[in-house]
Formats: sequence, C-alpha cells, structure tokens
Amino acid sequence: MIGVGGVVIDDARALLIRRASPPLEGEWSIPGGLLEVGETIERGVTRELAEETGLEVRVIELIEVFERIFPAPPNADGTPGDVSRPQYHFVILDYLCEIRGGTLSAASDALEFAWAREEELVKFNLNVAATRVVRKAFARARERAALK
Repeated sequence: MIGVGGVVIDDARALLIRRASPPLEGEWSIPGGLLEVGETIERGVTRELAEETGLEVRVIELIEVFERIFPAPPNADGTPGDVSRPQYHFVILDYLCEIRGGTLSAASDALEFAWAREEELVKFNLNVAATRVVRKAFARARERAALK
C-alpha cells in the first residue's frame, strides 16, 4: 500500500495528529494516509491533509521515502500470527508542505492535532521513522527560510 504524508512547519512548529484508526490508533503521527488508485502523489498529499486537518496545503518537496511492515496479529489462542503474511506493508512518501488556507480542525482519521516545536517532539512519543522525518522537515524549513 502506498501512503503519503505531509509535514507542515509553521512558525517553527510541526503539525501532528493523533490517529483515530489502526494501525497507529491513539498515537501521534504525521498527517497523511493512503494514495487512491489513479491519484497523483501530490493530489493525495493535499487531499489527505485537507481531510485530516482542514488545511489547504502546497506540497513543496519530498522529505523521505520509507516502508513500515506490521506483522500479522496473534492468533485467537495467543500464538504468533502467520509471519509470512504481514497485516500491513506500507511504502510511505512524506513531503514538506506549507499552509495555503483552510481552517485547522481534527477531522477524518485525526482525533486531535497539536503544534510541536522540535525540542517538544519527544513528549509526543512519535515512532522512530516519524521523528526522523519531522526533524528532516525542520532542517529543510530552516534551509528554505535562510534562502529567502
């Protein structure tokens, strides 16, 4: 499955959402979701951010591509699930985005949202990949600001 995400950096803060659905239900994450069949990557990023955050964004540049493989859930008797058939296998493309409009609100798959400064990321307990991507986005946003 192809996933897309958008890291919005505004006023030296990154926009995070708390997921409402599996596989990361209840966890803080980068806004995003699955690319629809026939949808361009850029359109998927803008659609997902609009659905989850209410924001209209412009996709600026690719931050990172990575994959997440979630193992099969345990069997009913508690024994490990079929290791040859993972429950989820995502290839995720995360992009740096900027706000163009809209009204920020948690919607769709987002229970709530938060703005986090780079030094505050630890308190959101993001997974390793999301933390790495958001830190790269902060660095790239600083580079872009220095060029202006």
